[in-house]
Amino acid sequence: QVQLVESGGGSVQAGGSLRLSCAASGYFYSNYCMGWFRQAPGKEREGVAGISTGGSVTYYTDSVKGRFTISRDNAKNMLYLQMNTLESEDTAMYSCARGRSGGYCYPSLEFYNYWGQGTQVTVSS
Repeated sequence: QVQLVESGGGSVQAGGSLRLSCAASGYFYSNYCMGWFRQAPGKEREGVAGISTGGSVTYYTDSVKGRFTISRDNAKNMLYLQMNTLESEDTAMYSCARGRSGGYCYPSLEFYNYWGQGTQVTVSS
């Protein structure tokens, strides 16, 4: 079955950096879009970044453009999110997600159907 396991979260001061990782298994990894989503307390889950099957096309929500970078390693079945210049507003549980297909990779909920358990990111100001 599809398994997605995140790691790399933690506590950091504003302006700092973190790199999240996601290990995928149970399916043919390179056939599917991948994405990162986050959910802050009391808020709905929102899409942060998405990446195409080959990794050449990426999408970002406006609030993280220029600060976050999504990437994937299809040989290792791994997904990454490099987060720089972190802000207190970035505090949330971050989850990686598998797309429903390889065609629509924008990080919108309707295009994804599997999520990992998540890793907590806390940014203090």
